[in-house]
Amino acid sequence: MVKSYLKYEHSKSFGIITSASSNVVWARDSHAGKSSRNTGAGHAVVAANEEVLCWDLKKGELLDRWQDKDCKAEVAVITQSQADQDIVAVGYGDGSIRLWDSKISTVIVSFNGHRSAVTTLAFDEPGVRLASGSKDTDIIVWDLVGEVGLFRLRGHKDQITALQFLPPPNDGGTIQDEEIIEPYGIRNGHSDYGSQEGFLLTTGKDALIKLWDLASQHCIETHIAQTNGECWAMGISPDGSGCITGGNDGELRVWSIDLAGLYRAASVVTEMVGGGFLRDRGAVHRQGKDKALGITFHPSSEYIAVHGSEKAVEIWRVRSKEEVQKSLARKKKRRREKAIASAEKGGPDIGMVGEEEDLDENSVVDISEVFVSYMIVRTGGKVRSVDWATRRAEKGIQLLTSATNNQLEVYDIPTKAKGKQKKDKEPLDYSRTFSVDMPGHRMDVRSLALSSDDKMLASASSGSLKIWNVKTRNCIRTFDCGYALCCSFLPGDKIVVVGTKSGGLELFDVASSVMIETVQAHEGAIWSLQVHPDGKSVVTGSADKSAKFWDFEVVQEEIPGTKRTSPRLRLVHNRTLKVADDILSVRFSPDSRLFAVSLLDNTVKVFFVDSLKLFLNLYGHKLPVLSMDISSDSKLIVTCSADKNVRLWGLDFGDCHKAFFAHQDSIMQVAFVPHNHDGNGHHFFSASKDRVIRYWDGDKFEQIQKLEGHHGEIWALTVSRTGGFFVSASHDKSIRVWEQTDEQIFLEEEKEKELEEMYESTLTTSLDRVDEDGDGEERNEVAAAGKQTIETLMAGERIIEALEMGMADLALMSEWNKAKTSQPNIAQPARNPVFLALGNITAETHVLNVVQRIKAAALQDALLVLPFDQVVSLFTFLNIWATKQWNIPLTCRILFFMLKTHHRQIVGSKAIRPMLEGIRGNLRRALKIQKDEMGFNLAALRFIGTAVKDSGVSVYVDERWEDKEDKGIKKRGFIDVA
Repeated sequence: MVKSYLKYEHSKSFGIITSASSNVVWARDSHAGKSSRNTGAGHAVVAANEEVLCWDLKKGELLDRWQDKDCKAEVAVITQSQADQDIVAVGYGDGSIRLWDSKISTVIVSFNGHRSAVTTLAFDEPGVRLASGSKDTDIIVWDLVGEVGLFRLRGHKDQITALQFLPPPNDGGTIQDEEIIEPYGIRNGHSDYGSQEGFLLTTGKDALIKLWDLASQHCIETHIAQTNGECWAMGISPDGSGCITGGNDGELRVWSIDLAGLYRAASVVTEMVGGGFLRDRGAVHRQGKDKALGITFHPSSEYIAVHGSEKAVEIWRVRSKEEVQKSLARKKKRRREKAIASAEKGGPDIGMVGEEEDLDENSVVDISEVFVSYMIVRTGGKVRSVDWATRRAEKGIQLLTSATNNQLEVYDIPTKAKGKQKKDKEPLDYSRTFSVDMPGHRMDVRSLALSSDDKMLASASSGSLKIWNVKTRNCIRTFDCGYALCCSFLPGDKIVVVGTKSGGLELFDVASSVMIETVQAHEGAIWSLQVHPDGKSVVTGSADKSAKFWDFEVVQEEIPGTKRTSPRLRLVHNRTLKVADDILSVRFSPDSRLFAVSLLDNTVKVFFVDSLKLFLNLYGHKLPVLSMDISSDSKLIVTCSADKNVRLWGLDFGDCHKAFFAHQDSIMQVAFVPHNHDGNGHHFFSASKDRVIRYWDGDKFEQIQKLEGHHGEIWALTVSRTGGFFVSASHDKSIRVWEQTDEQIFLEEEKEKELEEMYESTLTTSLDRVDEDGDGEERNEVAAAGKQTIETLMAGERIIEALEMGMADLALMSEWNKAKTSQPNIAQPARNPVFLALGNITAETHVLNVVQRIKAAALQDALLVLPFDQVVSLFTFLNIWATKQWNIPLTCRILFFMLKTHHRQIVGSKAIRPMLEGIRGNLRRALKIQKDEMGFNLAALRFIGTAVKDSGVSVYVDERWEDKEDKGIKKRGFIDVA
């Protein structure tokens, strides 16, 4: 009989606040949760590996979690629509894009067009188009209403770092904006340009800044954005009249955009001559010399936030016209004073200096006079992303920052007061108002331990120890500790012991949240510790080449100032085992008979616990053994090493049963299932730096399951006492719980599934390669926004299958109808069982249902799978749908796409021409009916609107106002005397 195993599946993640893979977006309270939860501070929408999290910034609570079960890729970029702030676009590491509705936490539309990770996203002003840039150097513009990709723009030679739609010039620019922009020659034009397609501004790692005309779908201007290497960031002013690009060495380059000229030139039907709509206005330099990763203009104020990868955000201010003139006047005055002083000493003539000043005054203002550094905000970690919080602050503005060390912070930045300031006034300083840092570690989790009842989890990292409730995912306690390398609950689950890199043992009381004791146990780092199976002692293994045994002792301590005593746990050193090299791991056998030690010299030594005499030497690994575990029946020991191998040994004679090449990188931890209830006592897990956990059968020496999900190296793993779940911790800052399900798995099926996955991945990569090769020697600047995936291939196959069945059925039914004319009582022929199973539907209904089930975004790619002989069959059904007026928008869309794709073959085919004539006639009739219907409905809506307006406005006339006016002349005035 074939042995079956129970499957483990990822059930929940916690411990992550924000991942460094993506940016942060600030959202208003009303748009990210229930109104009852509103706190006024707003919410932060952040990435957490493959999930998107919504945090309440004031309370530090998790409000919402968005996850698509089908997507395992990491979130790469998040952006919010300004037209409808409930809509959030999220780009993923596999090139897919999903639009989420934040109110109902569900995906509305999903697109898949990029071949690698999406790096930047931008909505246009009305919120009906989305532009995406990727590491594959392509830009795709998506239609959110039609749910299709419009076109792909090519021109950059490296990944796209930023893109933005240019807003049309309008009359809404404030005087303040005009004052700000005027000193460097940027002015607003005023016209109605709403009907135009608009323009897109993009920057790439290839140091180019490009201006694209979306109407003609080509690049109209290209400039070198940075003189010293890559361009990493771009920020556009709120009115679109200027932008700043950032690169290496702290250089920021300022550009002016002639929006009015751009839209005026686009409205004239001639070639854009001259260009020059994007002009370089000079460079300013940041204090930080690293590359600028983000430049963000405040939506309604004259401040700009710029940050690199350091622990600081630089705030810059745009001066108004008056301030620039004052600054120039001050400089002129200083120059004049210097000139007079030098003249008195016999220097140059004063008259000549005056002429030079006049020349200076008429020349263009230096950009460093307009953009000035205002403040540097020092953050708690290296900055990954910033966003302006645009809620109404009492004084000043607010900045939300996400750091690479898993925390969010909100800073209050005071703004410069209008008018004159006193000289003795204190300098302005920022303050940190809110932070979200409790539900996660700042550094990677190095060790995990479960309590005896599997309800609590201890996670230890450099600087902190956290206790979690496994069921609710909440952090119960947080302790400050040293650089933790290992930890464990002591019997009773009230105390946690932590071993540190400095060689100390730290004891923490979970109930009272205090550190009980610190013992300097070793001279080197404590790499491993384990509590004895009898629960009365603990052993520690260290880099100082010794393992020490510690007994638990309860002592009565006097309470200071009283005669009362309180019991307290202490660790008492009992005995020491000296070995030849650094100890990396220690393990007791569950029967308390043997004690195993792994050394830096690649060996494992097994000793008797009572006498500490050497029992076995296990040789075989080529690199140090990093972890090991002994099975519940004390018969097997499993070891894992940095040589990527797992070895199983018998503890009777020390013979190596099997060596597996288990992972693609160093294996950090192995653990047996701690019991043998269902014959799975010899099953074990291995976790590696290759981001994968594998589940093995130690008796058959076979891999049972491969568990993927982590996006970083896995450092720690612990299995529950029941074996019902296990927990893993990774470099991606997440702690994941994997639960055993009732679903059975068979080894043969798992192997087949792996082979299928491998085949699918190679198939899609080969398709991508074909697409790239098919573009020819010279890649066109514009291409279709499609991408063949397994989903589109399957959809195409379903259409072909439906067409073949449908054509056979049409032929069968037409024959039957012909025969019916001569023999009215002839029986209906035997149709395809599929049609009968679906309720005896017609062939055209079945084909329409199949096509309708395909997502709009994947339909065009699915139609490309069809060979040309199937196109004729498809046109037959399009004709039927047009005649019966079924789903006319879909019919038109398929027809136009197929005509465009197969234009040459269709023009050269005589057989298709009469069919197309028929389709044209039927479509025109159907479209005319729809047009009349829409016209009638619009007229009715206008009529209803007018009626509502008339009924809503009533003219109020006071009938007695004339009488009052006449009497008013004769009236006497009265005054009240208080």
